Amino acid sequence: MTGSSTPGGALEPGDPAPDLTLPDTHGTPVHLADLRGEAVLLVFFPFAFSGICTGELCELRDNIEDFEAAGVRLLAVSTDPVFALKAWHEQEGFGFDLLSDFWPHGAAARAYGVFDADSGHALRGSFLVDADGIVRWAVVNPRGQRRDLEAYRAALAEI
Repeated sequence: MTGSSTPGGALEPGDPAPDLTLPDTHGTPVHLADLRGEAVLLVFFPFAFSGICTGELCELRDNIEDFEAAGVRLLAVSTDPVFALKAWHEQEGFGFDLLSDFWPHGAAARAYGVFDADSGHALRGSFLVDADGIVRWAVVNPRGQRRDLEAYRAALAEI
């Protein structure tokens, strides 16, 4: 798959996905390498409880069956601390894991080329990683611009 719209520095299709280990909302480490053998969609987002992020992740929650049917595990990542993500997860009832990239602050977002050092948060970057750990689709949207569900669906159709 060749579709992508990432700025310089962000991973592109064909790149190996950097490994990461981040805590989920229960503090349990999620290790990307342990998920080899299944496709994973990493969705980096700026802040829990913010308007655009809530809208985007609720849309993913409401369409989770699209990802499940494609055999893709959805993981959403922000630089928020575990406790904030846990409260947001409980409030919104997300059916997928939220991972905290709080410390070392933004290390995973940096590895994927989507950390905004000036503001200290992740940009809206999404990376579809295949079962072998290779990025197959990627998109990074500018500040304030939400990602399109139809673009996710098109990427899922090709994996």
